[in-house]
Amino acid sequence: MPDSRRYALLIDGRLEEGAAEFGIVDPARGAVFAQAPDASRTQLDEAVAAARRAQPGWGGLSDEERRHHLGRFAEGIRQQAAEIANVFTREQGQPFAHATREILGATRLIEAVSRVEVQPELIFEAEGVRRELHYRPLGVVGAITPWNVPITMAAGKIAEGLQAGNTMVLKPSPYTPLGTLMLGEIAAETLPAGVLNILSGGNDLGAWMVEHPGINMITFTGSTATGKRIGAAASTHGLKRIVLELGGNDAAIVLDDVDVATAAPRIFRAAFLNSGQVCMAIKRLYVHESKFDDMRAALVELAIEAKLGDGLEPGVTMGPLQNKMQYERVIELMQDAAAHGAVFETGGEALARDGYFIPPTIATGISDGVRLVDEEQFGPVLPIVRYTDIDDAIARANNSPYGLSGSIWTSDVKRGYALARRLEVGTAWVNKHLEPSVDAPFGGAKESGLGRVMSVVGAKTYMEPQVVDIQA
Repeated sequence: MPDSRRYALLIDGRLEEGAAEFGIVDPARGAVFAQAPDASRTQLDEAVAAARRAQPGWGGLSDEERRHHLGRFAEGIRQQAAEIANVFTREQGQPFAHATREILGATRLIEAVSRVEVQPELIFEAEGVRRELHYRPLGVVGAITPWNVPITMAAGKIAEGLQAGNTMVLKPSPYTPLGTLMLGEIAAETLPAGVLNILSGGNDLGAWMVEHPGINMITFTGSTATGKRIGAAASTHGLKRIVLELGGNDAAIVLDDVDVATAAPRIFRAAFLNSGQVCMAIKRLYVHESKFDDMRAALVELAIEAKLGDGLEPGVTMGPLQNKMQYERVIELMQDAAAHGAVFETGGEALARDGYFIPPTIATGISDGVRLVDEEQFGPVLPIVRYTDIDDAIARANNSPYGLSGSIWTSDVKRGYALARRLEVGTAWVNKHLEPSVDAPFGGAKESGLGRVMSVVGAKTYMEPQVVDIQA
């Protein structure tokens, strides 16, 4: 059923129509169901100008005052969580229960991030001399969010950017703008005008933001290829500060002493949550030969139990891939794997129905050198690779241009800790995966990103360090 709701841009505290509109596809049906406003370059200029006007006043508030405003924003989202989740499921594909959890989780994220405070640091003090390190807001932040977890990503960027004293212009993915535009409706009622501006549009809008002289920083979450282009452009347009949260091909290594019954459900969730469309999901699983058959059997059973379907249908636990481009890429990787001898223990091909449905797929019989293992599939397909020597497994895990996160699974935590330290990643987990924390900085090594978010380290990413050197 088409969505007749009218969605609006948020500019300077006002809800405005776009210069044009573009269609939003329901991935469970592969058909347009709603229209989103398409912002013009003039509207971007207006939003940036509003953010610049609002920044001195917003930056001049105390941490507690900004936290109060963000708390009202979070509470407004919480009160409308069910309505947002319904729209979000239709545009993103997540099951309604999962979408609701993401939205409620976003409210908790905003509240937690707003409690992070950056304090001045004493560098040196002696008679007549005092040097301090302070942190000042950068100004206006341009935020560009992805289609896989758009509400979570928007919430994190809004909370960190605004709590640091900046104002923001935020652009959601053109695949999934509707839920984020609904956040704009709430912001219009809970945040001062101009502090947060939300514009939807296509790739041109993102490029205009990166080039805009009134934007001081770009924070982007998305593919490594796009992140590289943004980094290059930002360096030539005002030397903008950037933080890039990019792709990953996370490896999980199962040791010979693991308790399969305990580990398998956690591994399955970390690989197939959101139909595998999570940057830090497990993308390749290395299992010691002594545990290989048991782990394979356990994961196959979990895959068979999953219920695939439209996210608004009762009992569905896994939805479609979000867009046709990603759907076709995952099919291509499965076909390539089959040509290289892959055995599909479950799944292995798309469902013959409308929408972008691929069942949870477990692939064996392949190893490094096959695209499904070497590349980020970003879909519900998990290759399981047998190994015999742990040093070889660590070397394989590290032999990647990516370095977002990784994990070790073992009954010996001390051993797991030592091996986790050898993973060339931004976050190394032991006996868990896909569990970031607000109090720990998150970001990628190698081509998985630049900069960090979350914690005091992440908060400082949105600020400019300033030394104050005093001579009495």
